[in-house]
Amino acid sequence: MSTIRVRAQISEGITTVRALISHPMESGRRRDEQGQLVPAHYITEVNATVNGEHVITAYWGPAVARDPHLSFKFSGAKAGDQLNIRWQDNRGQQDSAETTIS
Repeated sequence: MSTIRVRAQISEGITTVRALISHPMESGRRRDEQGQLVPAHYITEVNATVNGEHVITAYWGPAVARDPHLSFKFSGAKAGDQLNIRWQDNRGQQDSAETTIS
């Protein structure tokens, strides 16, 4: 099961993308119930492509909230194009999701 829920809709030549990523986004500064620091675990990079061509790269850090939401707009796509979003975190984990622009 993907950790990314993504939707992409085009209107008047502008594509609006909304993505919700399930991720703990731990900063490494929070303490657990026993007073121990919770190890850092956060997304460092999010990439989006349309039909294999780069659209956006977002560089994130520990200040981004848990289960982050990403929204952006771009031009040049058309209905039926394939949008792919991929993230990678500071532990080397990654995931991706693909959707058809409608």
